[in-house]
Amino acid sequence: MKLLVGLGNPGAKYARNRHNIGFMAMDQIASDHGFSGWKSKFQGQISEGRLGTSKVALLKPETFMNLSGQSVGEAMRYLKLEPADVIVFHDEIDLAPGKVRLKTGGGHAGHNGLRSIHAHIGPEYDRVRLGVGHPGHKDAVPGYVLRDFPKADAEWLDDLLRGIGDGVAHLVDGDGGKFQNAISLRTNPPRSSKSATTKQSAPKSKKETPPSADNRSPLQKLVDKFK
Repeated sequence: MKLLVGLGNPGAKYARNRHNIGFMAMDQIASDHGFSGWKSKFQGQISEGRLGTSKVALLKPETFMNLSGQSVGEAMRYLKLEPADVIVFHDEIDLAPGKVRLKTGGGHAGHNGLRSIHAHIGPEYDRVRLGVGHPGHKDAVPGYVLRDFPKADAEWLDDLLRGIGDGVAHLVDGDGGKFQNAISLRTNPPRSSKSATTKQSAPKSKKETPPSADNRSPLQKLVDKFK
């Protein structure tokens, strides 16, 4: 079994925040793959279903971001899972908007949700880092991630979430490459190649060779006539 965790903050006022892209990913997966309705459990909202042959639980902690580890730890222990069975989806300011990177273990890079999870289950879990861009200065980061995605971001955000839904079964099966390819097909679809119309040049008409000028003398013409 796998536990997929999306990070965010509970409540309608935070629903479209950049910080809540993890919640958005969980909602997309649940919708695309016919998971059960969301239920309150483990200090969060949980939905269950299957991806391929794997049983999967989706979790949206409702402890607020800074205490996410409480919810994740409780769910992991109840479901008798190891940190290696946990995959956390979270916003990543160090990636350009729409970019996705996978990571296992390592530091939390100052992300408060990851910091809390580290404290409760250790660092050896998988992460899906979802790029939201950087405001340009570290002091502006808190306000930036707690603001809604602007309307200009709606298209790439929708493509990204649909790509996550398309490829998540590969992620659960351990094939991160196919997961990222599925996202790329949504965010950077191949352009349809228009076959260039080859203009065939019309065959060149054979030019008739003009008759060469007859420079024979009248006497020579008469001689040649009787040959």
